[in-house]
Amino acid sequence: MHTVAVTPLRSIVLVLFGSFIGSFGAVFLKLGAEHMRGGLARLLTNYWLATGIVLYLLSSVFYMMGVAQGQLTVLYPMVSLGYLWAIVWARLFFKESFTIFKIGGLVMIIAGVALINLGNA
Repeated sequence: MHTVAVTPLRSIVLVLFGSFIGSFGAVFLKLGAEHMRGGLARLLTNYWLATGIVLYLLSSVFYMMGVAQGQLTVLYPMVSLGYLWAIVWARLFFKESFTIFKIGGLVMIIAGVALINLGNA
């Protein structure tokens, strides 16, 4: 008889936390991109950009720790929840609008992650 492996809660939390941190990475990369005037010298002193890169790298560390003990097919789709946070941060920090299409896309992402996690039960 074939047993189904269950992804530990710790792995899920690590991946979700990594996704959350990665969403801030996107915010800082955008801020860094807005400060890209001035050539290569400005690129090397762009602290917004450096912060975004560090946050993305940090999110990767949490992701690796999570997937080490869990099912990739369950955990990888959870990374997409970072899009949910990115839309919230875009609204808060950059005054970007919510549209029915953005909200619909988020609902589909959340529903997809929920359906995949039903296979983890």
